[in-house]
Amino acid sequence: MNAETAPASFDAFRTIDLRGTHLSAAELRSAMPRSTSASFDSVAARVEGIIADVRTRGFDSLTELAQRFDGVQQRHPRVPAEALREALRTLDPSVRSALEESIDRARAFAAAQKPEDVSLDIRPGAVLTHRWVPVGRVGLYVPGGLAVLASSVVMNVVPAQAAGVESIALASPPHKDFGGLPHPVILAAAELLGVNEVYGIGGAQAIAAFAYGVAGDGNRNPIEPVDVVTGPGNIYVATAKRLVKGVVGIDAEAGTTEIAVLADRTAQPRLVAADLISQAEHDPNAASVLITPSVELAAAVRAELSVQVASTRHRERVETALTGPQSGTILVDDIDHGVTVCDAYAAEHLEIHTADAAAVAARIRNAGAVFVGEYSPVSLGDYCAGSNHVLPTAGTAAFASGLSIYTFLRAMQIIDYNADALQEVSRHVVQLAQAEDLPGHGDAVQVRFP
Repeated sequence: MNAETAPASFDAFRTIDLRGTHLSAAELRSAMPRSTSASFDSVAARVEGIIADVRTRGFDSLTELAQRFDGVQQRHPRVPAEALREALRTLDPSVRSALEESIDRARAFAAAQKPEDVSLDIRPGAVLTHRWVPVGRVGLYVPGGLAVLASSVVMNVVPAQAAGVESIALASPPHKDFGGLPHPVILAAAELLGVNEVYGIGGAQAIAAFAYGVAGDGNRNPIEPVDVVTGPGNIYVATAKRLVKGVVGIDAEAGTTEIAVLADRTAQPRLVAADLISQAEHDPNAASVLITPSVELAAAVRAELSVQVASTRHRERVETALTGPQSGTILVDDIDHGVTVCDAYAAEHLEIHTADAAAVAARIRNAGAVFVGEYSPVSLGDYCAGSNHVLPTAGTAAFASGLSIYTFLRAMQIIDYNADALQEVSRHVVQLAQAEDLPGHGDAVQVRFP
């Protein structure tokens, strides 16, 4: 075996030893492995400039950005209907079958999530209703850089359709190898799902176009603004979503992927290593973290990484991710300590490889998705589990949720009182209005009972 093909040494898969420590919540969060190569703050100014340029110059800006970032010439980024049909017609039948299975399972899970409206007669003649209403229009982003995430078409579109969204637009980066259109498998997935408004726009400019819309200019049809933007992406996409939040709703800041594996001595090192590699191949900045009380398991996983990485297709990318500051092993005192560390890390994907994995999983509070036991790898969730793989990253799983039908629904409250019901409570309204020095509030009730 020569030096070029020899397995990499994964001594650089660093170790953070938290055994015997008593850290505060803030100290524990600070101790977690995170990427230092790019942050929201470091790219915010550049992303703000892209957003401002798209808002100001519209299609001219999108054309220039497509040339600069993707090397393609565009006049209008909309994908022709014939290109969508042709992509599905020429799709590999085995890939189509896999997409159809993924769609079927995702639809079943999305349908099960749909909440019921609730009405309550809080008093005679006083009816309150909690009604779920879909947003009118959504913009869905599908990455198409290092990995062609046709599965993300499914993950974005299916819950939007299940929620009842009437207008769905999808954007994915254009490719010069495909005539300036997004990857044909992405187009085929959109056609399979019945999405016909598809744009070849990548990065922060896609988020800007969806959030603010792009005015037509006589020869080019407009891109109408949306109510909600969803979908995963790199740090530029995630930053753009943060910057337009408030103008539109967003799902979460689903940035560069990450996996954490909580494992004890019962775990199989080859499975843990394979799962760490599966997410590291997404991106050089992807995070792969092992959390364990077992020094022996940690050593065995490092040995497996050396063997398995040597034969993986995207070896260079995987090595960069696994040896970066965002990846490594965290040694803990025991599984209880490990659960605490998992909640501090708040992983996008968390696998549980322990004895009684289901019981341990039930104790986790902060994670985008939890994968229980050795037969529930993250790659299953990426494609065909039926769950959604658009999940919060970079610790935001402590307060944000993954993409679901709820992302596309709004809860509307409806108040329906008759005269007797209002009169019954009128004196309380007046008293509270006077206490807050808002007498007009009370007058608005009293005027109804002269």
